[in-house]
Amino acid sequence: MILVDTALQKRAQARNPIRVAMVGAGFMGRGVALQICRYVPGMELVAIANRSVDKARQAYLAAGTGPVREVASVAQLEECIRQGVPAVTDDALLLCRAEGIDAIIEVTGAVEHGAHVALEAIGHRKHLILLNAELDGTVGAILKAYADEAGVIYSVSDGDQPGVTLNLVRFVKGLGVKPVLCGNIKGLHDPYRNPTTQEGFARQWGQNPSMVTSFADGSKISFEQACIANATGMRVAQRGMYGPTVPTGTPISKAAEWYPHEQLLDGGPGIVDYVVGAEPGPGVFVLGTHDDPVQQHYLKLYKLGPGPLYCFYTPYHLCHFETPTTVARAVLFQDAALAPLGRPTVEVITAAKVPLFAGQVLDGIGHYHTYGLAENYEVAHQQNLLPLGVAEGCRLRHDVPQDQVLTYDDVELPTGRLIDKLRREQEARFPLTISEALNEPAQNMAQAAS
Repeated sequence: MILVDTALQKRAQARNPIRVAMVGAGFMGRGVALQICRYVPGMELVAIANRSVDKARQAYLAAGTGPVREVASVAQLEECIRQGVPAVTDDALLLCRAEGIDAIIEVTGAVEHGAHVALEAIGHRKHLILLNAELDGTVGAILKAYADEAGVIYSVSDGDQPGVTLNLVRFVKGLGVKPVLCGNIKGLHDPYRNPTTQEGFARQWGQNPSMVTSFADGSKISFEQACIANATGMRVAQRGMYGPTVPTGTPISKAAEWYPHEQLLDGGPGIVDYVVGAEPGPGVFVLGTHDDPVQQHYLKLYKLGPGPLYCFYTPYHLCHFETPTTVARAVLFQDAALAPLGRPTVEVITAAKVPLFAGQVLDGIGHYHTYGLAENYEVAHQQNLLPLGVAEGCRLRHDVPQDQVLTYDDVELPTGRLIDKLRREQEARFPLTISEALNEPAQNMAQAAS
């Protein structure tokens, strides 16, 4: 949004900056802190919460700020904000409760902890910006409903691929083109990767091995495409998506060749998917159609080809560089980069990465036990499939072979978790119709694919 820079300059000139607090000081959080503190006029990062306060302090230090103060109460945090002293804490909920903060950036990637932060922020009428596709893909619909009721903006961040895709979708729609496929360009997809195999790469870039694994094993792409589907009403064409692998360097302009035209041109809601090996990576792309013969002629003139599918793409996603833009869109324009439309259309379900055994307690996303697959929501509901976002900490009732998808019947849930409560609320708020519960839409799509 080109309006954002001018609006932020006005806030800077008026000495009335947007005041932001951030939860999480890992690899991505450090980048966000650097960007806001050094390069964004009209915005201040007033506080960082992290389980290790030292990491929060280091994020400020790397961003070049002056001395910071550790706080343990809302009153102490509010006093720091009044004095203009950056604050650090190990209690994320203080940030949500304090006066003088306009927006919370949640950048942990943790589902249960992120849910607590999200509800607390919304409950105290603070705009919420997520670099946490896992949380949005699990309970985004109910969190968006709470945010609407509170009169605040709930948004996934610009810079993350879902946000970049939705910006592109809005651009394409503005041209009069109908998006029929939202795609993500990946360089690797191997569901059996784990933190041990990814440790070297993670160390090279200063990242968390489990986060790197979630990208490699397909869990992250499943969450990201679920976020896009739930924000557009799109679906997946099959469990796990098509995900074609093409020769390295194949131009994304050829994307229309890789997906069944009959599913894209049938007037349906469209699909989300990905491709491995195409360029420019790691960008995003949208395939769209246009019914007007005259406009088709112009599109051909402008080198988008003869149709009927036209490929639009963004060649990069710049993650933390773009996060402040989302904050400004929320605070100044009440606009979300990406948020669920209502009831989910796509779910991320749990599959066994290795043979699993009765009594095992499942580890987290991007670890050793499981990987995620995108599935249409009503299929997941009908088959009682276990969402990946709630799988961590569940105890297996019996053995599960490699690659089998897990159901709620396969596990015992931990007691007292907020994420399970929110899942129940989400299902009650957005119930399936009788025909959807019987899986008719998915059956129709499967018939079309065959």
